[in-house]
Amino acid sequence: MHILYSKINEHHQLRLPFVVYRKPNTSQLKGLFQSDDTLYEVNDCTEEGFVFASFDGDKNYIIPKAASEILSFSFDKKDIAIPLPEISHPTEKEQRQYEQLVASGVAAIQNGAFQKVVLSREEVVKIQDFDINIVFERLLQTYPTAFVYCFFHPEIGLWLGATPEQLLKAFGSTFQTIALAGTQKASDIETVIWPTKEKEEQQLVTDYIVSQLQPYTDDLQISEPYTIQAGAICHIRTDIKGSWKKENTLQQIIHLLHPTPAVCGFPTAVAKDFILQNESYNRSFYTGFLGELNSDSSSDLFVNLRCMQVEDQEVHLYMGCGITKDSVPESEWQETVNKSMTMKRVLGKMEK
Repeated sequence: MHILYSKINEHHQLRLPFVVYRKPNTSQLKGLFQSDDTLYEVNDCTEEGFVFASFDGDKNYIIPKAASEILSFSFDKKDIAIPLPEISHPTEKEQRQYEQLVASGVAAIQNGAFQKVVLSREEVVKIQDFDINIVFERLLQTYPTAFVYCFFHPEIGLWLGATPEQLLKAFGSTFQTIALAGTQKASDIETVIWPTKEKEEQQLVTDYIVSQLQPYTDDLQISEPYTIQAGAICHIRTDIKGSWKKENTLQQIIHLLHPTPAVCGFPTAVAKDFILQNESYNRSFYTGFLGELNSDSSSDLFVNLRCMQVEDQEVHLYMGCGITKDSVPESEWQETVNKSMTMKRVLGKMEK
């Protein structure tokens, strides 16, 4: 790992793009270290490399394999003590603003604008002497079942995250995706009991994804919903797989899925407009997607959740909740507080 960390520090100091990532439930790390600072755009999803795309769909960038040094590393899981962070809590003003946002979302649903909307907030944590390698290793150690990454481009910034949600995995014309929704804080997955609100929210996500894909695909297979765990938080997941028809492309399938109801709402277009008009900040690459594009004839893409953007001595954290007609603003606020701890747990005192 020393070689990897030296490479990360070197590229960051030279302001050269790079990404290092580990797929869920594996011990292999892969890094792409770009040789220049060009900002490459994705045009038709036939490019090969690591893609980094925004929530609104306007920014789709790639670190190309052809322009990068590619390195692999083996990562050993070990027990580490992660101190509870001594960092600021959100203010009463932030709580009030988010609860008002949720209330406006519930009112829009009750007025028939849409059935679900995912509303998020940004929390800025001030931290001194941010060490990329320490935080990245804490993410790797703490979230073995997540897609963990560290991404940097001088024109985009430094992003790190540990996301539990896959957008799409494709090989040839076959693919698999998931419907993920519902959130519950729990230390033991066996004790989780889902209330009706969470089950209905997750079913909305599943139904929407299936309806989007059916006209363009063959042999759709849909699993029963089940519970998964990501750190101290659990979600409801349904697996969906099939193959797209020969007249369709990877780019079209990605467009059908992104943004999913799990990060946007349903119907998507109306919910997305509500988000862009009412959230008090720009999501940027939060709830966008990232991952391998056409690597070894396959693509492996994930939704950019549980992430942070680092700017100087500030860390920007992002968290959101799925809002339905039965949502209670105070409860949704507490859910965002629970989700924020996913990232705050790795922002303890920076000690080497």
